Amino acid sequence: MPHKNIAAVILAAGKGTRMKSSLHKVLHPVGGRPMLHHLLETVDQLEASRKILVVGAGREQVEAAAQDCEIVTQTAQHGTGHAVMVTKEALSGHKGDVIVLYGDVPFIPLDVMQAMIDARHQNAKTGIVVLGFRPADPGKYGRLVLNETGELERIVEFKDATEAERAITLCNSGMMVFDGACLFDWLDQISNDNASGEYYLTDLVEIVHKAGRKVAVVEALEEDVLGVNSRADLALAEACFQNTRRQKAMDDGVTLIDPATTYFSYDTRLGQDVTIEPGVFFGPGVTVEDGVTIKAYSHIEGATVRKGASVGPFARLRPAADIGEGAKIGNFVEIKKATLDKGVKVSHLSYIGDAKIGADANIGAGTITCNYDGFLKFETIIGSGAFIGSNTALVAPVSVGAGALVGAGSVITKDVDADALAVARGKQSGRAGFAAKFREEQAAKKAAQKNKKGA
Repeated sequence: MPHKNIAAVILAAGKGTRMKSSLHKVLHPVGGRPMLHHLLETVDQLEASRKILVVGAGREQVEAAAQDCEIVTQTAQHGTGHAVMVTKEALSGHKGDVIVLYGDVPFIPLDVMQAMIDARHQNAKTGIVVLGFRPADPGKYGRLVLNETGELERIVEFKDATEAERAITLCNSGMMVFDGACLFDWLDQISNDNASGEYYLTDLVEIVHKAGRKVAVVEALEEDVLGVNSRADLALAEACFQNTRRQKAMDDGVTLIDPATTYFSYDTRLGQDVTIEPGVFFGPGVTVEDGVTIKAYSHIEGATVRKGASVGPFARLRPAADIGEGAKIGNFVEIKKATLDKGVKVSHLSYIGDAKIGADANIGAGTITCNYDGFLKFETIIGSGAFIGSNTALVAPVSVGAGALVGAGSVITKDVDADALAVARGKQSGRAGFAAKFREEQAAKKAAQKNKKGA
């Protein structure tokens, strides 16, 4: 990008009272990470020379979440103009462009930011670029009134607009790019002589015109400038994020059987020819390689699924689960912090945690690794080709050698040698005719109790 001398000013000082939350508004997650982080990632791609975050209410939370930003505090909030005014000292000597963004508007694309900056430089007289959009319901947004050449004449708030101005569909997003060499001189001319007693960035349009400069407009899509001020807005932002990610996944060669019920995180990575059945949820940190099938109603977070593996239905992969090539993880299986090599089968009703399992091992139904003693975690190691019988408890730390067999129902507390058989359960005994005699005796007792009650 040709224009590198850019300062990004991100406004995040508002209280966000409509969220009704102890968590700062800009830190509420969309797609598995805070809204603010979505925006900061795009700003990083813009390669801005300065990144200034304006904080106020709940500043400690925001500062902790954005440690790579310069922090400026707006102690009292007196409008958007005032929020930029407080960056004057931080931006002293900056003569490049200043782009003003909002921490609760997370999805503004890089190409839109670039288009705004490019528009600022298309004409040397352009002092401001305003980002507009055309919402499906313009409602009470401020309207952008253009002249015959497409330049912005003024921004009219809905309450002050005429009927003709209210009919305009081009609305103000609030985001702008300024000539930084003049910005603070212009801000000094803003008045707070209004009903709210606040300073508004929109007032700069008139001031810039009086200075003989022009104001340009760049348009964005409505979903690009979606702002979050309430829980309902947050749900809408999540829906927009998910729709975008679902479409991208399908464009990239992933089959979604029911796209509307598949949920991605911001960093979900999927290979080609992956098939995802209905009701699958991906938390952060998931990589799925080519040819994998994720069956219905599985939950995957912080895990890697290697080429050609199958997971689910109703499976849960927790952080640090690494499922090997061609492995099969079946229904109601939970894997946590475990590495499963190529071809491993864990087909039914099992918990595998803190473990390493060698290639082609078969883990029977109901098997669990007992990895926690109430204080510390311990590891279970199962060698390649081993067969673990159903309903086995492996009490870690313990290892089962390659090719070993473990009998069903065993509680394994000692290491098992390679190719050995291990059985650890009580010896079965039997008494001929006991069941029939037992039923006869119990039926007689039940009948006696019934007769006693009826007497």
